[in-house]
Amino acid sequence: MAVDLVEDAGFDVVDVASAAEAVLVLESRPDIRVVFTDVDMPGGLDGMRFAATIRDRWPPIELIIVSGKRRPQADEMPARGVFFAKPYKKHEITAAMRRMVG
Repeated sequence: MAVDLVEDAGFDVVDVASAAEAVLVLESRPDIRVVFTDVDMPGGLDGMRFAATIRDRWPPIELIIVSGKRRPQADEMPARGVFFAKPYKKHEITAAMRRMVG
């Protein structure tokens, strides 16, 4: 599971159930530097629209987008967003996160 992967790499995790909940967290947590999202999310906002919302409202936040069903087209990806197809390699995700946080 993604939460375990991120925690095992030494990062703090805020786990949410939907994009709407994530937006509420982002509004109250200016310390968040990376968001990890799936293209297919529960609720009314899919992962690509969620990523676009983050890019518009919180430009400094880095984005990792994953999917086991479809690969987004280049023009769908937000600036600086990084995509990984499932099943992804854990070391690739953690390496990307380390680069993102410097």
